[in-house]
Amino acid sequence: MIKKELFIGFVVGLIANTIGFIIAILIFGNGEDITTAFRQSLAQGFFSKLVSMGAILNLVAFFLFLKVKRDYRARGVIFATIVVTIITFIINYK
Repeated sequence: MIKKELFIGFVVGLIANTIGFIIAILIFGNGEDITTAFRQSLAQGFFSKLVSMGAILNLVAFFLFLKVKRDYRARGVIFATIVVTIITFIINYK
């Protein structure tokens, strides 16, 4: 049961981060499509900033899970945030 709750929180965290990242690209992009803006962010060195702005939705998911007493789901969101941080670090510094 606990693993299921952690997994649900992890998936919600990944989805929230992805949606936040896409919203950040749409707001701060130059009107191109998402893949072009993604490549430009990698080339110009502001990819990590876009991912950080995307993680704001993880805060919303985290506090909503805490409010409804779903602590293990909130832990899953934190775990997803840590995984995304590690992946972002690897992408930026490879």
